[in-house]
Amino acid sequence: MKNELLEALEQLEKEKGISKETLLEAIEAALITAYKKNFGSAQNVKITIDRENGDVHVYSRKQVVENVENELFEISLEDAKKIDPNYEINDIIEKEVTPKNFGRIAAQTAKQVVVQRIREAERAVIYEEFVNRESEIVTGTIQRISKGIVYINLGKTEAILLPNEQIQNEVYTQGSRIKTYIVEVKKTTKGPQILVSRTHPGLVKRLFELEVPEIHDGIVEIKSISREAGSRTKIAVYSSDLDVDPVGACVGQKGARVQNIVDELRGEKIDIIKWSEDPSEFISNSLSPSKVEKVIINEEEKSALVIVPDYQLSLAIGKEGQNARLAAKLTGWKIDIKSSSQFEESLIE
Repeated sequence: MKNELLEALEQLEKEKGISKETLLEAIEAALITAYKKNFGSAQNVKITIDRENGDVHVYSRKQVVENVENELFEISLEDAKKIDPNYEINDIIEKEVTPKNFGRIAAQTAKQVVVQRIREAERAVIYEEFVNRESEIVTGTIQRISKGIVYINLGKTEAILLPNEQIQNEVYTQGSRIKTYIVEVKKTTKGPQILVSRTHPGLVKRLFELEVPEIHDGIVEIKSISREAGSRTKIAVYSSDLDVDPVGACVGQKGARVQNIVDELRGEKIDIIKWSEDPSEFISNSLSPSKVEKVIINEEEKSALVIVPDYQLSLAIGKEGQNARLAAKLTGWKIDIKSSSQFEESLIE
């Protein structure tokens, strides 16, 4: 123990930023448990580590009372005055009871405490790093897959991709690199738990921010996203600069920018829509790739009746209603789609 312990704690304070005094207090508290475990003592003890030379001292502590009920914790006033005439009721008498071989136990305990505190400090650093990265993309390597859960190595720690955050039919292979979206960072007894997603709309948003400089620079803004992961995403964009086409910026030359995102999402289709403050125009755009003849708005119910050419009806609605569903989610409007002939018939009725 002695100077080696103090020197080691001082070094840790410099390297890890863990307070030497905090460590000493933690070691002292742990030594009480170690003392009672190894020496079978039920008495009240105090253990101190000398801040100058590292010596460990164990003291039994007894309270001065009129009538003793428990000899392990109390001493009579009469017996106390035999030790020192100045003792009075409620005073605490401390007597050194340091065992001869306690140094070895103290050294082992100190090591365990220090290792534990270093681990806790490192976990705290990792937690602080990743809790500030919630809603961001992180790239890692698939470490293992167990019971449907994908564990991703992020270097200092690992992320967890739960089954409900995985894209249906997407294959995850051990050793392959993968981009995920940080949904939540939790504190646990085993360190930070980083929950990530491949299905969150935020993943698409962040991928566009990485791929499109105009979005990163704030010239082009992503107004809304609706997504059915693994199948199709609609993204509404707007440009604050009249000379910059927001859709063109996101598509990129020869479609290169959007294609990189599609590749990252393993072929998920992406419709890039021009946002408009005019609900009719925005709703019409949102039903892309379908052509729209007319949009009738009901402001009170926030609903819209969309008229499309007969041959475009199935395209507007989409397979199993997906296109209409995503358009409604993108715009925030309830959308009813009718073909031209259906609309004309309803007028006659």
